[in-house]
Order: sequence, then structure tokens, then C-alpha cells
Amino acid sequence: MKLDHITIRTRDLPATRDFFLKVFDIREGERPPAIQRRIHGHWLYSEGRPLVHLIGSQGSGFDRAAEAIDHVGFRMEGYADFRNKLDQLSIRYSTMDLADLEDRRLFFRAPGGPLLEAVFSEPVPQNN
Repeated sequence: MKLDHITIRTRDLPATRDFFLKVFDIREGERPPAIQRRIHGHWLYSEGRPLVHLIGSQGSGFDRAAEAIDHVGFRMEGYADFRNKLDQLSIRYSTMDLADLEDRRLFFRAPGGPLLEAVFSEPVPQNN
């Protein structure tokens, strides 16, 4: 298992983006269209991979934790086995398949509420 990415929720996307680009040796890169349509933000790349995800926050309602680490993603292997493990442990999760990245993702919460994401480099099965 390796750290895949960290997602930071911020009220000031432009300033946060500029800060990360200036302070760290990273660059802005592409985001999958499915994510662009749903979430306003930026992906910042290090060594060819999106390491820091920035997403906008308004500071009210669902976004009440306006400036926060939203979630941490771990790059793993064995999607089916890990999903079965979550099922056996009765851990609720949601899925996200990104065919254009050949990524399959599982989102679940640790005790106390932190959101975790398991990312697997596997082709997304085609629906028949």
C-alpha cells in the first residue's frame, strides 16, 4: 500500500492552488471528465501522478468544515479481494469506477469518521 493522494477542501481555490504550485515542485494536471462535471477543483501532480486534490468549499451545510483535509487515498492492489474483505467486516463503502484512468475506487470511513479511499489500477469491466 502507498499513499495515492490527499484531498484538501478550501474556501479559496485559486490561492490554495497557487500556494501549492509555488511551494512544492508540482504542476497542475488533468482531471477525469466525470470528476470535472461533479466537483470544482484542481489536481496537482508530482512525478506524473495526481498527489494533491483541491476541492472548493463554501463553509456551510455539507461543507461546514470549510478548510480541512477531506480524505486520504491509498494506492492498493487486489480490488475484488479488498472489497470482499470490507463486506466480511461489515464496513459500508461506496464505489467509483473511472474507466478513462483504468481506476476502481472504494470509499469508506474509519471509526470516528475520517474518509478513506482505496484506489486500484484495474480496468473497469464493461457492462454487457
